[in-house]
Amino acid sequence: MTKKKEQASKKLVDTIVEALKELKAVDIVSVDLKKVSGAVCQYFVICNGTSNTHVSALAEKVEDATFENLNEKVWKKEGYRNAQWILLDYADVVVHIFQQEYRDYYKLEQLWADAKITRIPDVL
Repeated sequence: MTKKKEQASKKLVDTIVEALKELKAVDIVSVDLKKVSGAVCQYFVICNGTSNTHVSALAEKVEDATFENLNEKVWKKEGYRNAQWILLDYADVVVHIFQQEYRDYYKLEQLWADAKITRIPDVL
């Protein structure tokens, strides 16, 4: 991977994290998958919201922020209909926004435990 592409992915992650923090996402985690063989992307950003409405608002905020700040459009999105788990796929970065019970059930961080996991402090 080129240095320029790696920097672009990191900038995308930073923009996503800031958007999530702005709307008070809970337990934001960045998972660096670059050194994990078989990984589907370079980064996961995982967090949870407190309700269907909050999960939807977080996803919309991420889409708006990435487009406004980086001119990046989401490639594929899933889960808006029920807003229990919304996935936003930016190719190199995949965002997972859960309701707590679904995050607890799927445990994505544990599935990728060999990756570098960075916990982002919650905004109070």
